[in-house]
Amino acid sequence: MIKFSKFTLTIAMLSAATLCQADNFSFTSQVNDKSDTLVVFHGINGVNKTFKTFDVKTNGQLSKAMQATDFKGDYGKFVTVIAPNNINYQRVLIVGVDNNQLSKKQITKLGGNISARLEHKQIKTITVAADDLGQNNAKTSALLAHGINLRAYQFDKYRKEKRVEKNYLFDVNNGKTSQNAFTPLSHIASGVFFARDLTNETATEMTPVEFAQAAQSLKKLGVKVKILTPKEIKKLGMGALEGVGRGSKDGSRLVIAHYKNSDDAPIAIAGKGITFDSGGYNIKTSNSIAHMKVDMAGAAAALGTIKALALSKTKVNVVAVMGMAANMVSEYSIAPGDVLTTAEGLTVEITNTDAEGRLVLSDAMWYARKYYKPQVMVDLATLTGSKIRAVGNDYAAIFSESDELVSELINAGEQVNENLWRLPLGYKDKLNSDIADLRNTGTGGPGATTAASFLQHFAGDVKWAHLDIAGNALADSAKGEVPKGGTGYGVRLLTEWILSNR
Repeated sequence: MIKFSKFTLTIAMLSAATLCQADNFSFTSQVNDKSDTLVVFHGINGVNKTFKTFDVKTNGQLSKAMQATDFKGDYGKFVTVIAPNNINYQRVLIVGVDNNQLSKKQITKLGGNISARLEHKQIKTITVAADDLGQNNAKTSALLAHGINLRAYQFDKYRKEKRVEKNYLFDVNNGKTSQNAFTPLSHIASGVFFARDLTNETATEMTPVEFAQAAQSLKKLGVKVKILTPKEIKKLGMGALEGVGRGSKDGSRLVIAHYKNSDDAPIAIAGKGITFDSGGYNIKTSNSIAHMKVDMAGAAAALGTIKALALSKTKVNVVAVMGMAANMVSEYSIAPGDVLTTAEGLTVEITNTDAEGRLVLSDAMWYARKYYKPQVMVDLATLTGSKIRAVGNDYAAIFSESDELVSELINAGEQVNENLWRLPLGYKDKLNSDIADLRNTGTGGPGATTAASFLQHFAGDVKWAHLDIAGNALADSAKGEVPKGGTGYGVRLLTEWILSNR
């Protein structure tokens, strides 16, 4: 819970079964010397008021520590002084901020790194001298707390030892202003945590049925939720989505979450929701199969975005359509060489059962177009290993014929440290089939591009972009404001894009 002087709000409004624990934050106008840790900031040309005060109190101990470590106040550099003289704090963390002119993404990342530095059992109460962060310290403090909170997330449901929450006390000029700056960030964090919870959960506990139940929890926020069963999916002719789910006992689900708080034509988000990807009969043989619970991260991000917008009561009309299935091996599974008929009417020859994400997305995109007539549509999916080989894990890949949409999404991503790199659409001839309208994999050509070109057949005339987030949805190690594990990648990017362009 964050407190801004006399004002309080919940920092992490998660799903009913909360799987992570938020820290407590307070915003006041006095530095509290009863904390065990003090965080001060040192800019090359900055104010450094609190640093100077405590440097005097400790007889220059802070300055000596800086000199001993060649610390000059560069952004992101840290010095920790243990048991400083003449003050009650057990430690002082000196944080470099250059000249105090930090961007939004730099402040958020800095908050994440501060959180990481203080993630020790013995550290329980932290005072942050945020008054030295510049003239607009209310907004800056809110962003810093946002970064701290995002990094502090831990999925400890299955751990005997749970994370102990910390108490942060921020020294700011105006608590009410800080609250106003933080409120939308707290809603975004809630959406991110929701997506991380869904992604981190085990495949046996997060089937298409459980995902649909999680979506139902958003009804209390005014979101209209609709779930299509396998029988209803088949009746609508969504043979691609139905086919992928045949190998599992529960079959497929189509989950629709519609947040309508505007009369504008809706924005559609389509999410790939493979709750576990065995590869089907083209079974995965590498160690990566252990991470295939993450193959529903696109759907999780779509649902997390809806939650963030609904909590904020944003005046927008956004619908998320998520194709959910477990790609398993059984006597009922689709086999290489089978032909499926999509709701679009196009037939698809299955040349590889491990290229299933594009199949569930094809019918989800069709459904969004037919029943919601969106002005624009973005899909996101952990779609191809080819994307990782092309641009790595620091960028997600974006594909679109709309330069305007690409520019909007790239700019939004840059603001929140969820970066995109544009890759070309093309090689459509590689999807030609001898017996059907399309193959589900290309005969040669770059895999990420042929996958995107496959999806383009189902975008119709709607302005559309495809985000391949393979490698972005799961972090092997923590970095900045992103912890290890499920990242919730896409929630911050999409909410920033929607809020910036509404």
